[in-house]
Amino acid sequence: MRDPLNIRQIDNLGIDLMGFIFYPPSSRYVAEKPDYLPQKAKRVGVFVDAPTDFIYIRAKNFSLDLLQLHGNESPDCCAKLKTLLPHIKIIKTFSISSREDLEKTHNFKAVADYFLFDTPTKLKGGSGQTFNHKLLEQYEGETPFLLSGGLSLENQEETLRIKHPMLAGYDLNSRFETQPALKDPLKLKLYINRIKQTTI
Repeated sequence: MRDPLNIRQIDNLGIDLMGFIFYPPSSRYVAEKPDYLPQKAKRVGVFVDAPTDFIYIRAKNFSLDLLQLHGNESPDCCAKLKTLLPHIKIIKTFSISSREDLEKTHNFKAVADYFLFDTPTKLKGGSGQTFNHKLLEQYEGETPFLLSGGLSLENQEETLRIKHPMLAGYDLNSRFETQPALKDPLKLKLYINRIKQTTI
């Protein structure tokens, strides 16, 4: 997110988290602080192998609540950030195409508050493609995870059938955009309403 009006619209939908991408090659890169930042949703800064000082400055400038590390960050890197920014939670992203990818999470269980399971892509996310959700049945960790990768209204019924005990939420991005970094409030509202109807 980066458009002030759009941020305000989406913030009023009752979402839990809102992402700000600080990865310069991304078409969703947030180069400047928007005039409006979410007041209800928690703020997530998305970084890809970024220097610690780069992360620290944006965490303070945007009053971030969570850091989503979407690159090849090590457990030591996560631990350092938790020490430097003790009030901010860490989401570590993993591209999932096999059981071995899920096993990579073991080294991060002490330093990440959440995992995010996404589709492998050269674009570092935002591809709009899904991965084989059957693989989630093989995740036996105790760290809660967010599901990402091509989630949409069209495949929501299938997604909602996933009942893993550690599934903590859904990462909605490219399939809900009218253009990069600009979300469609109606599509998001429909998705949220279906979740509420399913969990009642």
